[in-house]
Amino acid sequence: MVAYMFLYPFVALFSVFCISVSSGQYANFNKLELPQGVSGPESAAFRGVLIFSVGPYTTVTDGRILKWLGPIVGFVDFAYTSPRRTKQFCDGTTDTEKGPICGRPLALSLHPVTGDLYIADAFFGLLVVGPQGGLATQLVNGFKFLTGLDIDLSTGNIYLTDASTVFDIRNTTQEGFALDHTARLLRYNPNNRQLTVLLTRLYGGGGPAVSKDGTFVFVPEFLDGRVSKYWLVGPKANTQEYLLILKGNPDKIKRAEKTGEFWVAVTFGFVPRVYPMIPSGFRINSDGVVLQNVSFATQYPNKSISTVVEQGGKLYVGCRNTTSIGVYSN
Repeated sequence: MVAYMFLYPFVALFSVFCISVSSGQYANFNKLELPQGVSGPESAAFRGVLIFSVGPYTTVTDGRILKWLGPIVGFVDFAYTSPRRTKQFCDGTTDTEKGPICGRPLALSLHPVTGDLYIADAFFGLLVVGPQGGLATQLVNGFKFLTGLDIDLSTGNIYLTDASTVFDIRNTTQEGFALDHTARLLRYNPNNRQLTVLLTRLYGGGGPAVSKDGTFVFVPEFLDGRVSKYWLVGPKANTQEYLLILKGNPDKIKRAEKTGEFWVAVTFGFVPRVYPMIPSGFRINSDGVVLQNVSFATQYPNKSISTVVEQGGKLYVGCRNTTSIGVYSN
């Protein structure tokens, strides 16, 4: 295992407080309801594009990955991460103490060529499952609290965020978690199965996003409100620069449909807790410049959101405290 951690001088540093949004943007709202008794759609992922897309796939609190089959059928079981999981013991549970048996997948990333679905699970680490679903194969474990991942489309490498080396998902309300700075950015090479630590001493995880050309990866620090760029190639390779400092908590970052743009799921007032909490989606470019801010406060009052995924001109919003995925459109 090789570790790199060089800090490039801070450039393009922004502090974001409030950004106006033009009226009428993503004004329509619908919901994709989970099966009865199921909650916590933390993430969303699609296979294909536009009219040929399949999904969304989502992760839920009881340890399953579900797949949307349209409004008539709804969500159905697709995959799971724990070989010990049983439907009788796990389905519908919100008890995190059952996580070591049921699993708790938190993030998804689909490989566009192979169709394989990569999964970050808080208890079972990095896993992969094929297009037919079923029990996922564990690729690497030993994480305390794996929260996010993304695939480098140019190399096939997988970039991971480990939210802490001290606390797991069951300990997030404990004293000291809000100040924890043991999160890491890691890279997994599926060809040689090597795991490399790229960054340490981060303040909380979220979900990284690799640029489409594979030149850098955006890294959110949930507890400290920062978004940085870690360069993968070129003269700045293996260096980090901070681009955004937010007065909120950035969670997962996802590539937008337009090349060079990204969506950041941000909740204001979550850590430290201040009411009202305001969940928002920030569309940024490769330089970290905020292009758009969409508020989800009307449909998600005083709730934190975990992901914003753009697909077919719509925004799919994941939230750990709901029983549906929100869909915003123009």
